[in-house]
Amino acid sequence: MEKKTIAVLTSGGDAPGMNAAIRAVVRTGIMHGAQILGVRRGYNGLLHGDMLELSLRSVSNIIGHGGTALLTARSPEFATPEGVQKAVSICRGFGIDGVVVIGGDGSFKGARALSQAGVPCVGIPGTIDNDIASTDYTIGFDTAMNTAVEMIDRLRDTTESHDRCSVVEVMGRRCGDIALLTGIAVGATAILVPEIPYDFEKDIIQRMQFTQKHGKKHFVILVAEGVGRVGGLAEAIEARTGIETRATVLGHVQRGGSPTLRDRVAGSRMGYRAVELLLEGKGNRVVGMHGDAIVDYDITEALEMKREFREDIYRMALEISI
Repeated sequence: MEKKTIAVLTSGGDAPGMNAAIRAVVRTGIMHGAQILGVRRGYNGLLHGDMLELSLRSVSNIIGHGGTALLTARSPEFATPEGVQKAVSICRGFGIDGVVVIGGDGSFKGARALSQAGVPCVGIPGTIDNDIASTDYTIGFDTAMNTAVEMIDRLRDTTESHDRCSVVEVMGRRCGDIALLTGIAVGATAILVPEIPYDFEKDIIQRMQFTQKHGKKHFVILVAEGVGRVGGLAEAIEARTGIETRATVLGHVQRGGSPTLRDRVAGSRMGYRAVELLLEGKGNRVVGMHGDAIVDYDITEALEMKREFREDIYRMALEISI
């Protein structure tokens, strides 16, 4: 059987656990007789032929590192038809038979364009926001939440010491999953997510007043990035309640750090399956997780799926955080 050449790249925002997926792609491919090329800086690197052959030892010890060993970058040029054709030519020049793309929905659209142009691709969901409809879980989500919990636990110590209210923004522009689950884990008095409109008086002030009547003197209000305006929200809470209120934006610290066990294992399993698909001659696919099972879909089908927010978990969070 002719030896296959598989390229792997990471695209879009970095996420802890991407290195586990890269490692799995490299070692699975090599153990099945394939040559593996690592593309540096995502689609931008692909357009410039910025790649190198990876060996078994090239990926030693990267599983515990955050970020992406292959680096990542945006590529406006690749988003054009001319850019896609240039990428196809580069792939042909390097003898690439298939590409594993690790990233989010934007990265998957690029993988679909390449697949339709004749270069089979398989996508792996890597984004801390957990905002991809075709999978229950995205690589990096667990690590980001654990980082947020650690930071908010530290913040709560000083919030409690001063009887303050802390308004904390976590990442999640379109998806409130980080805010929701982190809010449960830290016992936030209110959780604001982009999927559900909130009423300032009812959903924040009245909840704070209710808990005050039952002896609570400090508060954490957790806000997803997509809701926005944490500074203005903190000012409004202080003006309305008289409670000293501070705003904290956790920002990109949530993207970094050593990945958790869950992200290392999920990345490894998805990377393994992605290579299996390419070796089976299947492209234009994305892998994901449903429950604990690894699944795969046609990319177009995956991109057309609608993500459902877990309102049942949101209701539970409100009931137990008072």
